[in-house]
Amino acid sequence: MSLHAQIAQYDTQKAINMPKDVFDLMAKATDALVATGIANDALTVGDYAPDFSLPNVTGELITLAEMLAHGPVVLSFYRGGWCPYCNFELRAFQNVLPEIQQLGAQLVAISPQTPDNSLTTKEKNALDYAVLADVGNKVTNDYGLVFSLDERLRPVYEKFGLDIPATNGDDTFTLPMPATYIIGQDGKIAYAFVAEDYTQRAEPNDVIDILAQL
Repeated sequence: MSLHAQIAQYDTQKAINMPKDVFDLMAKATDALVATGIANDALTVGDYAPDFSLPNVTGELITLAEMLAHGPVVLSFYRGGWCPYCNFELRAFQNVLPEIQQLGAQLVAISPQTPDNSLTTKEKNALDYAVLADVGNKVTNDYGLVFSLDERLRPVYEKFGLDIPATNGDDTFTLPMPATYIIGQDGKIAYAFVAEDYTQRAEPNDVIDILAQL
């Protein structure tokens, strides 16, 4: 089943099971973010990808430039392991990891979660690729992906048991828009998927197709 099909199936169940007032509030908050057009300010195809050095789940620093020395890099920015859509996406990319590697590329996932919480996400989803911690969203901001969680949603998340400040190790409530980039060895972005709507995600097979053309 494709990632988009999995998400569509989940959305159907969510509309049935989630209280209508909460469902409607989430939809309004998403529509408000989409209306800002913030995704238009994110890095896109043809831009040079900013270099970075971020810790993985064991504290080892992973540098983009060093990865690019060995081939293209696929960057997946996700909100956190508490996000069902993120987990669908992380697992979907795990499923195509062999194809990505066969094409000479590396796959990396980035979120603002602390290293410990990133480790939990990696283990929960049985991921064999690097999961990096961008605490404070510094790298995410360099890519133009940062937004602040709608204040109306914060108490809703708390009722769901989601403590975003604790998960991210700060009190800003800033998160990344879901985004997937393919960066060529020359440092240029060859593919960019950025969505203000957190339910929209890049289809891994589309990433494979682009990698095959590099």
